[in-house]
Amino acid sequence: MDTNRIIQAIQVSGIRRFDEAIGSSADTIKLTVGKPDLATPEHVKDAAVRAIRDDWTHYSPLMGFAELQHAASQYFHTRYGLTYAANDVLATVGATEAVATSLLTLLNPGDGVLLPTPAYASYAPLVAMAQGKLITVDTTANGFKLTADSLERALNSQPTTPIKAIILNYPTNPTGITYTRTELLALRAVIAAHDLYVISDEIYSELTYDQPHTAFATLYPEKTVTINGLSKSHAMTGWRLGFIMAPQPLIAEMKKTHQYLVTSTSSITQAAGIEALTNGIDDGQRMRAKYQQRRELVANRLGAIGLNYVYPAGAFYVFVQLPSWFNGTSWQFATQLAHQAHVAVIPGSAFGTAGEGWVRLSYAASSTKLTTALDRIATWINQMEENHHVIH
Repeated sequence: MDTNRIIQAIQVSGIRRFDEAIGSSADTIKLTVGKPDLATPEHVKDAAVRAIRDDWTHYSPLMGFAELQHAASQYFHTRYGLTYAANDVLATVGATEAVATSLLTLLNPGDGVLLPTPAYASYAPLVAMAQGKLITVDTTANGFKLTADSLERALNSQPTTPIKAIILNYPTNPTGITYTRTELLALRAVIAAHDLYVISDEIYSELTYDQPHTAFATLYPEKTVTINGLSKSHAMTGWRLGFIMAPQPLIAEMKKTHQYLVTSTSSITQAAGIEALTNGIDDGQRMRAKYQQRRELVANRLGAIGLNYVYPAGAFYVFVQLPSWFNGTSWQFATQLAHQAHVAVIPGSAFGTAGEGWVRLSYAASSTKLTTALDRIATWINQMEENHHVIH
């Protein structure tokens, strides 16, 4: 087929492929896609309705409405101490477009990009589409955290590749881990010594449970591209509103990339975003409290079942290790679980080879659904262990 070879070489994400493969049986509880079950706040929806009635239905400025830029600048300053001016904020079609715009703007063909893995499924294909060279750093030996030492080793292992950037994502999808300020300062020392750009995807920043979230740009403002949005903090995944925040010379270049990808972000979505960022500044904290309760429910039950897992410090995922008696792949385990126990989770292999041997369970579901799902998992695991059944 005579089409773009880069596109031919990539696939639809393993998350979506698995979700589609298991179908949508009414009896299956899906703990798969990272989609909040909570509703977008009513006042945010009302703002969108008003915008439609007031004819906010035409093109917006390329960077987004000035009111939205100002609201985002103020919101992220209040929440995390970021000091971006309003004209340093670019409104994007979700955080995914923000990552794509950042990579397409920063990379020349062959530039290296470091990525700690396991990692969200979109990063690697987007690096490929930008003609970068992906260099993965397996974090499994360090509790799924990138360390200064492992970062230094990865940088030194590529003497012939010009490494330009590193992608950081924390709290992290799929593991739910996050970084302390001390850990980030140690990474910053290595990153600054090698003069790297940082694409810091902090979309789950509002869902940080046990410590304050530290924005990387507060430590390394000169070469950090901050990515955030309202999908997780305000349960607005379908609205598609993200933000790139970066120093002015860089954001001016990204404006051009963004224009030719999407022209501008939906005007109605931006109206909703203004409301969320101003009158909804505490909405994310209320949602976080609900997710935190669910985290404890899931963690306690997984421990009682006897499954090993990564205790999440943020986001709404638990990374669960396959039982020792299971001899198959994570895809096979998740398929068996879906078909036999009617509970769907995502195979760890969807997040790269470092995720093999694990599955990701999303607790962005009601406590009732989570309780039923965990009951089913416990029954299924017990049956398998009692029968000494080994699955291939």
